[in-house]
Amino acid sequence: MSHTEKKIERQIIAYLESLDAWVFKVHGGSQFQRAGVPDIIACVNGRFVAVEVKRPKGGIVSPLQHENIDWINRTGGVALVATSIDEVEFDLKRYGVI
Repeated sequence: MSHTEKKIERQIIAYLESLDAWVFKVHGGSQFQRAGVPDIIACVNGRFVAVEVKRPKGGIVSPLQHENIDWINRTGGVALVATSIDEVEFDLKRYGVI
């Protein structure tokens, strides 16, 4: 993950925490964790939310990440890809989470 991606990730976590959300940062690469899980898992206003963070230019969502995002959305959660706090806020409003 690039320096820019980590910065965006920290900003998104701080934003979610400002909404009084429960937030968990997923650390990839563990043998004890499912592959392709989004970077941030949260509970916002009683809704399961997952955010895959990418840098604004050149950030690519892998097929496995797409699969997990689609799976979460199909099962009633809210999963999204974001490059900024503004995108997270927009999608949370769009999905009726905030």
